[in-house]
Amino acid sequence: MTFVSLFPLSIKRVTFGRFNMQNNLLKNKYLTGLSILFSILLFAACSKKVEETTAAESAETPAAPAKSEVTREDRKFKICWSIYVGWMPWDYGASSGIIKKWADKYGIEIEVTQINDYIESINQYTAGGYDGCTMTNMDALTIPAAGGVDSTALIVGDFSNGNDGIVLKGKEALTDIKGQTINLVELSVSHYLLARGLESVGMTEQDVTVVNTSDADMVAAYSTDDVTAVVTWNPLLSEITSMPNAHKVFDSSSIPGEIIDLMVVNTKTLEENPAFGKALTGAWYEIMTVMSSEDASGTAVRKTLGEASGTDLAGYDAQLASTRMFYDAGNAVEFVMGEQVKTTMQDVAEFSLAHGLLGEGATDAGFIGIETPAGVFGDAENIKFRFNPDYMKLAADGAL
Repeated sequence: MTFVSLFPLSIKRVTFGRFNMQNNLLKNKYLTGLSILFSILLFAACSKKVEETTAAESAETPAAPAKSEVTREDRKFKICWSIYVGWMPWDYGASSGIIKKWADKYGIEIEVTQINDYIESINQYTAGGYDGCTMTNMDALTIPAAGGVDSTALIVGDFSNGNDGIVLKGKEALTDIKGQTINLVELSVSHYLLARGLESVGMTEQDVTVVNTSDADMVAAYSTDDVTAVVTWNPLLSEITSMPNAHKVFDSSSIPGEIIDLMVVNTKTLEENPAFGKALTGAWYEIMTVMSSEDASGTAVRKTLGEASGTDLAGYDAQLASTRMFYDAGNAVEFVMGEQVKTTMQDVAEFSLAHGLLGEGATDAGFIGIETPAGVFGDAENIKFRFNPDYMKLAADGAL
């Protein structure tokens, strides 16, 4: 800053009130005092101006995230998702720029990738190829957690309330499934749904034959004469049930809250880079606000998501109707804070143990610790899967 002198080179007379100073000595003393006074006033004025300017600039420019919020040197993160009604919003978040906007706010970059094969997407996350991935509660337990990758359910987006189902060709009752060959993504949440359905009619998996089939091949498989029964999820479920002679005989609305759809992230990555969690969560709930709107903007978003998933607006809205979406962060927090999540994960762990999905050395359902707000199920010394509502709470409180 450059200062310009406000004082003349020579001052002949300075009058303070009624005192007229003629004596040189007195004049010099008072001139010196006056100079100091004016200098102090000038410096104070300039300092105030600098503070006001700095404050104004701070108001216009978002504060950079604290260094402790991002420890990754390149500040770049990667997430992946696969096609499912409750995960399609990630596609819109990427294409609309909403995710980029929130990433920019926290001084990071987030790359979003669609992977067509659901299980492959989880495998790539587990192998360290991605920092976050969409998956269900069961698959989070049996793939990354069972593989030793400590993982956190950052966002609880919804639970299936009819979006997963068992379909029989030419048969209208679940009891007709006995003796049939069932095509499904083996050892996935579809397998869990089959087990729960069979249990509801007094059967077990010993009464059927399971054939592992990729979700990417499910519709084509059902179209063949050889396939008479499938278990799958939307939008594949809707496409299959629209075919002639297809009957949905059991779905997830009979087990509400058990098939939970999540954005799961690496726990260590989240702990070391809170900005990553904040950006993802902030973006998600902005997307939820837009797509749940009943005005033209919300309709346009849902139409786009429907077409991207192979259906139309009516088809996508029908899928949403069988999904308990947590559009509001507060509702998601309330769900996670309840006892049901812990109870459900115990049921899932027991199913997983029976199918050898908890990894080598697992001798009981509690081999892997699962942390929930209601408490820990399983080994507290071996926690590998966590439900953490903290970031959703920040969204609910408007603190992101």
